[in-house]
Amino acid sequence: MQQITLRRPIDAHLHLRDGAALHAVIGDTACRFAKAIVMPNLKPPVATVAQALSYRERIMSAYAHSSTQAPFEPLMTLYMTPQTSVDDISQAHACDHIVGVKFYPAGATTHSEAGVHDLFSKAAVLERMEELDVPLLVHGEVTDPAVDVFDREARFIESQLQPLVQRFPNLRVVFEHITTKDAAEFVSAAGHKVAATLTPQHLLVNRNALFEGGLRVHHYCLPVLKREVHRLALVEAIKSGSPQFFLGTDSAPHGQKTKEAACGCAGIYSAHAGIELYAECFDGAECLPHLEAFASLNAARFYGFEPATETITLEKSAWTVPAALPFGDDQLIPFRASGTIAWRIVA
Repeated sequence: MQQITLRRPIDAHLHLRDGAALHAVIGDTACRFAKAIVMPNLKPPVATVAQALSYRERIMSAYAHSSTQAPFEPLMTLYMTPQTSVDDISQAHACDHIVGVKFYPAGATTHSEAGVHDLFSKAAVLERMEELDVPLLVHGEVTDPAVDVFDREARFIESQLQPLVQRFPNLRVVFEHITTKDAAEFVSAAGHKVAATLTPQHLLVNRNALFEGGLRVHHYCLPVLKREVHRLALVEAIKSGSPQFFLGTDSAPHGQKTKEAACGCAGIYSAHAGIELYAECFDGAECLPHLEAFASLNAARFYGFEPATETITLEKSAWTVPAALPFGDDQLIPFRASGTIAWRIVA
């Protein structure tokens, strides 16, 4: 196939930041995606309905000032903190703009300090989420410093995720940005209440990309890239056509100064090619006919909203990624900067 048309996709895991950073990146997503599920890990965190709606207004204002004319809808999430209450869940359920609650293990990733140390300490909140059918979005890693960073996802499945789905069998759970064979197998066996997002970087490269000719800080994300055996397992998951797997870029913009630092930030910016990179991956895996379901339909079905009616068309035609993109008073180094991507948007 040299060309493919699909309904405008959904980015089910996106970081937009705020302020000047938000204005810098919103256009890349809005021109490609009909909807995006926006992560709440700002400082301070987006932990209440009022905060989520205020953040949504800022996103819509930035979108209105962007160059794209394509229709775009941000879908909001609440950050689960030690203060999150049953009433917060009831309010979220009543709000059409909020689609779930995000669990960050405290200390697991960028701006996760406000997260919960013990997920089961929020049992009453989880019970209300199960009762009202509010999805739980999970950053699936343990934070115990004694656990090897490459094993933290597998350990999380064993110690927290498996007990979670057993205790709350009707709770809808999204295992975000899975990176391992363990995670792909867990989701496949877990039933229709459990789904997972997959990022372009975890589908396209393995942990060798962190050390190609030196330390490649712009390939550093959390969860970190894994061995090739795990990347291949993720590719097999998308080739299966299972509705439990769907697109979530986890595009996470950080300025060059904060990435190229003594303690560089975790995150890869991929929104500049947020659908093109997946087309390249699906084409390489010889499963391009599965791309529309993965990108445009599966998340809509899982979350219970309508997929887009508008379409986007891509063709197999290589283009060169800019070396850097504007980012407020800094610049942003995108995924595959100065390299080529095999697919481009043509309509």
